[in-house]
Amino acid sequence: MPPDPLVLAFDTSAAHCAVALLCGHDLLAARVDEMARGQAEHLMPMMVEILSGAGLDWPDLAAIGVGVGPGNFTGIRISVAAARGLALSLEIPAIGVTGFEAISLGSARPVWATIPAPRERVYAQYKSGSPHEPIHMLAHEFTAQAEQTDAPILELTDISAARFVENIARHALARLGHENPRPTPLYMRAADAAPSRDKAPAILP
Repeated sequence: MPPDPLVLAFDTSAAHCAVALLCGHDLLAARVDEMARGQAEHLMPMMVEILSGAGLDWPDLAAIGVGVGPGNFTGIRISVAAARGLALSLEIPAIGVTGFEAISLGSARPVWATIPAPRERVYAQYKSGSPHEPIHMLAHEFTAQAEQTDAPILELTDISAARFVENIARHALARLGHENPRPTPLYMRAADAAPSRDKAPAILP
């Protein structure tokens, strides 16, 4: 195992499977496969290919980084479940990173980090350096509000998906060795699917 910690990060919060591998601060690999569906079947083989291509295996990893959203409801569940399972089986930490953190990594503060939301809106977080900053759902054009805070606006499209997942890995690396909660999906609204109204079947003795 290399002397620097190895961090494998992945994200399926949008229409892609994205994986990055860090050795210390050095990026060993980053790959993005664009796909609207099928991430659940694609993600694990993709990570195996990334590791084997670097001459590494699962036991070499020091931590898992995972994108927790906001984004695609099912995609976030896929990644978070995979991260929890890997952390449990490998006995290493899994560290959840929000899309706002990934977008704004390395940017001067203050800044607005924004991610597209349904109905022509955006999810926005004002990043000033405070550890507990609220997340807002705002109209897509909220330039006037941003100007009041004298902060630039960063959008998800300002960085590539490869840089996005690399930033997830770098956040996880920075938080390695600290107390980190178990990754949890960052859902900003309820799922579109509604529970069935049919009466549940009776369980026979």
